[in-house]
Amino acid sequence: MAQLPFSSEPAGVPDRDKRAKRAKGAERDKPMPVGALARLVKRVVGELPGDLRVVGEVSNLSARQHWFFRLKDDDAAIDCVMFASAARKVGFDVDHGMEVVATGRLDFYPPHGKLQMYVERLEPVGQGALELRFQKLAEELRGLGYFDVERKKALPAMPEAIAVVTSRSGAALQDVIDTARRRWPGCRLHLIDVRVQGEAAAPGIAEALRRLSADGARLGIEAVILTRGGGSLEDLWAFNEREVVEAVAACSLPTVAAIGHETDTTLAELAADVRCATPTQAAMTVVPDREALAQQAEQLETRLSLALRRQAALARQRLEAVARHALFSRPEQQVDRAATRLEGLAERLRRALPRRVEVPRRELDRLAGQLEHALPRRLLPERDRLQRLVSRLGLAPRRLVEQAGDRLDGLHHQLDLVGPRQVLERGYTLTTTADGKLLRSAADAEKEGTLVSRFADGTVSSRTGGGDAGLPALPPETERVVRRPRKRRGSRKADDGPGLFG
Repeated sequence: MAQLPFSSEPAGVPDRDKRAKRAKGAERDKPMPVGALARLVKRVVGELPGDLRVVGEVSNLSARQHWFFRLKDDDAAIDCVMFASAARKVGFDVDHGMEVVATGRLDFYPPHGKLQMYVERLEPVGQGALELRFQKLAEELRGLGYFDVERKKALPAMPEAIAVVTSRSGAALQDVIDTARRRWPGCRLHLIDVRVQGEAAAPGIAEALRRLSADGARLGIEAVILTRGGGSLEDLWAFNEREVVEAVAACSLPTVAAIGHETDTTLAELAADVRCATPTQAAMTVVPDREALAQQAEQLETRLSLALRRQAALARQRLEAVARHALFSRPEQQVDRAATRLEGLAERLRRALPRRVEVPRRELDRLAGQLEHALPRRLLPERDRLQRLVSRLGLAPRRLVEQAGDRLDGLHHQLDLVGPRQVLERGYTLTTTADGKLLRSAADAEKEGTLVSRFADGTVSSRTGGGDAGLPALPPETERVVRRPRKRRGSRKADDGPGLFG
């Protein structure tokens, strides 16, 4: 095809395009600084969604105040950071090798050239985090005794005022109102409007329960209904928060909890005094049924009427039996019989009085005689006799001493008469050996060399000469013993000489 003599493009345009393309190619070939690359990467990473969900296995976990760990699988790994504020919300124990789902955002840190994930929430794979948190908190509170039956309070029989802690816009409130009005119109309902879902629900519920516990009795409130409609575990989670459970357990008023549907179970319900499946059942539990009470009153009235008729019949029978008694049918006979008995008793009394007086009188006479003998004037002769005895007792020792002295003098005199001194004074001697051994025969004297002869006035030593030839015979008067006359008692003098051997 032949070229046209003119061109539809502005003059010079093809040349400018070519120059621009050449400039871009030159720009790409020019080296890029590290900072520019880092800013480019950070800009690209910043365009990613902020709630990425990544599943992987936990490794290199460092769980101090902030958590640092790595998520990995068979193909890759990425560093993760979880700050303390987010880590405290994790309701299960994270360990190495656990597979979790991390929700967070990616960010690039240029100074270190490090790409990491900032995790806001962790969930275990195969089981929700809320379920694990529920089980862990339930075990802890059960160990503290929050669910014990012994601490449950009894509900009032017919309350006059009830506090309903729920949302004003919820269907649970209308169920409670309809049921209470139908069963017991006289009961007053006080609405405590709180949020029952979301992050701000738990503090509001706990504060409402604390105020009711402090001021409810003063306001005349006798019971509390804590309720809301059904929902997911996340929707009902405010009633599983620790502060709500503690407020329910510490409430001074009896508390009935009905949270969610019949199959839902929250920790607040376990801590309440009574747990109900639905708000309607909670109202039926707290508020009595007037129709049932009316029937019960009728039954009681019937039973009371029967009991009264039975008591009246028994009383009538007793009255008739009393009327038939002789005391009422023949009173004069009873009076005569009593008068006769009274006369008999009076006669017995007259006969018994002398006998009853005689015995004490005899006893009185006996005691009077004893008293007469014990009078002081009766005791004076006895005193004189005692004085004489004392006087004789004072003289007796002196007489006994004198008698003993006389006897001793007599014995001493007898001993002097038969003692060897008296024999020596009559001319006899006592012969002993040099060592003082008494010689009794001449044969004994022959054996000794030196003899000692004891006279009445001294001793003489001699030597044995052998035999007794040529010695004169003893005079006959030496054969008899001359006895001294006995001295008179008490006549012994100090110069009589020594005693038996002196």
